[in-house]
Amino acid sequence: MSEVALPAAQSDSELDSLREEVRKLRKINAALIDRVERSSDMAGNAFSMFETAITLEAMVRDRTIELEDALGRLAKANADLADAHDKAEAAQIRLRDAIASINEGFVLFDADDRLVLFNEAYLGFWPEIADQVREGLSFEEVARLAAAYHQPLGSVVAPDRWVSDRLARHSVADGGHVHALADGRWVQINELRTSEGGIVGIYTDITEVKAEDARDRALELAERNLVLQATLDNLSEGVCLFDAQGRVAAWNEALQHLLGLPDDWAQESGTHAALVTLCRDRMGMADQGCLDWRGHGQRSDSMHALVQAGERSYELRSTALERGGQVIGFTDVTDMLRAQASLQETAENLERRVADRTAELLAEVAERREIEGQLRDAKTAAEKANLSKTSFLAAASHDLLQPLNAARLFVAALGDRRLALPTRALVNQTSTALDSVEDLLEALLEISRLDAGAIQPKIGDFRLDTLLGTLRVEFAPVARAAGLTLHIASDPIWIRSDIRLVRRILQNFLSNALRYTQRGSVTVDCRANAGGVRVSVTDSGPGIAPDKQALVFEEFRRLDTRTSGKGLGLAIVKRASDMLGHRVTLESAPGKGATFAIDLPVGEPVAEQVNGWDTPGRDRTMRGLNLLVIDNERAIQTGMRTLLGGWGCTVQTAGGFAEATALFAHGQAPDVILIDYHLNDGETGEATLAQLRDHFGAAVPAIMISADRGKELKARLDAQGTPLLNKPVKPAQLRALLRTMLK
Repeated sequence: MSEVALPAAQSDSELDSLREEVRKLRKINAALIDRVERSSDMAGNAFSMFETAITLEAMVRDRTIELEDALGRLAKANADLADAHDKAEAAQIRLRDAIASINEGFVLFDADDRLVLFNEAYLGFWPEIADQVREGLSFEEVARLAAAYHQPLGSVVAPDRWVSDRLARHSVADGGHVHALADGRWVQINELRTSEGGIVGIYTDITEVKAEDARDRALELAERNLVLQATLDNLSEGVCLFDAQGRVAAWNEALQHLLGLPDDWAQESGTHAALVTLCRDRMGMADQGCLDWRGHGQRSDSMHALVQAGERSYELRSTALERGGQVIGFTDVTDMLRAQASLQETAENLERRVADRTAELLAEVAERREIEGQLRDAKTAAEKANLSKTSFLAAASHDLLQPLNAARLFVAALGDRRLALPTRALVNQTSTALDSVEDLLEALLEISRLDAGAIQPKIGDFRLDTLLGTLRVEFAPVARAAGLTLHIASDPIWIRSDIRLVRRILQNFLSNALRYTQRGSVTVDCRANAGGVRVSVTDSGPGIAPDKQALVFEEFRRLDTRTSGKGLGLAIVKRASDMLGHRVTLESAPGKGATFAIDLPVGEPVAEQVNGWDTPGRDRTMRGLNLLVIDNERAIQTGMRTLLGGWGCTVQTAGGFAEATALFAHGQAPDVILIDYHLNDGETGEATLAQLRDHFGAAVPAIMISADRGKELKARLDAQGTPLLNKPVKPAQLRALLRTMLK
């Protein structure tokens, strides 16, 4: 309504301004006319009077035009004002019609909280004061009128308080609230503040909604009562509920069955007092006060009693309700008590039997402890025996390999000489026999170290194709000599394991495949799978029957005695793979060949290092090379002198440090030192070599020779830059190593 009133006020102001301007123009016009009339009576020049008349006429004409323009604008303003009044009146009529047409009650208060506008629906909520509600009343006056006639239900008891609460809520005007009216209706009032500071209110009759909600609540309550009654009827416990007046409000069929109540007991005697009389007088229950009535304000916790009634026993529970009333439950525990008595008797019998059995078990435990003690002693003895065996093998390996080493040196020296064919054949046979003895000793020593745990895996990442390349170089001549085709995969794959043990496993696979295959081929294949990489060695040999496949991994087990071999290779494979945790499989059938495979984990690529001893230097003849051989065995000294002398070397031999230093004048030193690790009187080649290098004043190249194949010794020598040759020394290995050291 303020938007309609604004153009009318503006038109009135403009009209007043135009009227004032017209008044001034009329006054000026009258003054000019009066002046002309006075001038005509005065004597003067006629021409001057004529000029004055013309000037005045021009001024009157200009003023007249301005007056007519002002009157025209005044007329337009009056027309605009009338149009604005018509539009405002039409808008006000439409607004009132719109407000009157809505079903909800509508009321509008201005910024001073005065009643501005309302509809008939609003008056319908206050029929008693409808004739007194008019525009201009304040909200407080309307609220007090409603409270005076007890229109809201809350005003019937405390009118002033209701008015105070209503005024407080009205001043906030932040949403809806619900009021109950005295005539039974419910009204929801939504009040919001307008942009001009007034308050608009929407009154909605929600009586039907409240009634529907009440019906839903009643239905829900009835359903809950049905569920409660069904629950009570399905209980084995007899239950009854009394209200605050001691009348029975709910019960179940189990109560009637347990107490023998008639079907109409609730109508005839459905009171707490009647139930107590029945239980105490007729059934003889000594309830210990559990059935006593406990009214409001008395003891409200649960009471419990186990009572006897004739031949039956009952568990009785009584609970007083907070708002008055009492719940009493009866449970027939006769059968349970009888079962408990039976169980008690059974438990006593079981207890006696348990005591007897416990005594027997104690005797058995004592016997088992004695046996366990004997087993522990036997295990300790076995461990000591195993340690003794390991120590013996470790100590004996030097003595076992020393004569073998000497024999190999002598045979190698003989092989380098010109011999008659029969003699050369004997030398070759002797070399083959020594190879067989060496292989057997190495296998036995390796199995012993694996069993004793002397060999521990050193896990690292390495390239499988590099390892297979070395095996190709090693076994290709063997395959060619046997007339077999050898295929080895060479894809670059990184593996994480112990390279030394994996090499030994694959060596044994290849050695067996080439030994037992008469014709055809041997193939080494690598395939990636979900768990890692499977390396398999497949041959075209005679195959292995399924019932014999588990036996090939046992020591000294050879299925074909026509071939060479000691039957220890696969036993070493079994022990090494178990130590690494790698799965080894065998697939074979008679006449179909065999496939031995091992599953290896995938590794991560690392920077590869080149071993300085594996890098060949400039090859040159060893003639004139000055070598110092230190060994405590004279036979070894003689064999080394014979072998190395045949290669054109100058050889000096000694048994220890003092003897070695006496062979060289001051300032002289050998080109290479070959020294045995085990010398006399517990002296080690490692310590002697350190003394010799101090004596000669230079880091003389040296080769350590030992039957010890432990990783610790090799690691120490690698750290010192000293290569290690294992006994028995293979002349080809020694020759190749010496060539790499010549730079």
